[in-house]
Amino acid sequence: MMAYIFFALAGIALISGVLVVFQTHPLRSALWLIVNFFAVAGIYLLAHAEFIAAIQIIVYAGAIMVLFLFVIMLLNLRQPEEEAARPWFGQKLAGITLAALVAFILVYGFSKAEVPLAKAAPPGLGNTESIARLLFTDYLLPFEVTSVLLLVAIVGAVVLAKSKLK
Repeated sequence: MMAYIFFALAGIALISGVLVVFQTHPLRSALWLIVNFFAVAGIYLLAHAEFIAAIQIIVYAGAIMVLFLFVIMLLNLRQPEEEAARPWFGQKLAGITLAALVAFILVYGFSKAEVPLAKAAPPGLGNTESIARLLFTDYLLPFEVTSVLLLVAIVGAVVLAKSKLK
């Protein structure tokens, strides 16, 4: 049963990831990214990493996506007036054929694959104390560099938006 849930969540994550890349409207792309974050959080839950799943939802689906949506709204990105030229029949047929072939290969591969059972995690591996200890001892420099990088990105977005208003 767990394998079916995993494959369903993995499929949702893959499909939503593809939709993030191929959406033409930035707001729809951001919404598909939220779906992807929730699917990945579900995969973390299946791996018994509850803390990482909660952080995935709180930090990525919450804070980062609010920041992305803020930037999208701030830059006022809109759909182009003229849509791209409609694909001709041959392109549609080739796309449908390729999608059917990929779907067949995936179904065949999943039907023949043996899914190994997950090993039980050692006690204390995913708890908050062990993660915090690693984060503030062994990985302190990358943690601080990431925070400075996010600060620079926010200041850069504000400067770009401010110069556009003048």
